[in-house]
Amino acid sequence: MKPFRDFGNKKLQQLVEKAWDLFWQYGFTRVSIEEICKEAGVSKMTFYKHFKNKNDLVRFIMKEMSEYSLRLYDEIMTEDIPFVDKIRKSVELKIEQTENISEAFFRDFHRQNDPELNQVLQEQRLSNLRTVTDWYLKAQKEGDIRRDIKPEFIVYFLNHMIEMVNDEKLVGMYEQPGELIKELTNFFFYGLLPAENR
Repeated sequence: MKPFRDFGNKKLQQLVEKAWDLFWQYGFTRVSIEEICKEAGVSKMTFYKHFKNKNDLVRFIMKEMSEYSLRLYDEIMTEDIPFVDKIRKSVELKIEQTENISEAFFRDFHRQNDPELNQVLQEQRLSNLRTVTDWYLKAQKEGDIRRDIKPEFIVYFLNHMIEMVNDEKLVGMYEQPGELIKELTNFFFYGLLPAENR
């Protein structure tokens, strides 16, 4: 998945998309500005015209990715289809977004110590959680999900899922990080019941 928004600047587009390819495959700690520029076919001068440093680029990309992902979820949640189909499509999207995630990217993302990136990610998480809470409140009012479950619990559980992804022991149970994300997402939406009982 890439930030498909058109930036209106061909070189910036190449820079961001090639950087994302490299980060996704190798993590962002190992990838250098020189490698990004070489793969994107742009000069370092072009890089510094748009970004102060590599961390600035990482923050930009993560913000773009979060906003792009939220737009895709919003399209699903506003579709005129049964709520169960919205959930199914949401799960499929989450799985698609995390397919082929490298262990290096996963590790870098969850262990980085950039205060500015942490602030960007926290702001995006809060914004996304507010939006998701609104979706579930609406679904609850319309009778699509249990009325006896607190929306605050849903938000708490979603937050806890993020913490679980940082649990090295739990991550170690899976061959690929994407498998854990898929398991958590399926468990959140479907619980313990086998598919035939859903």
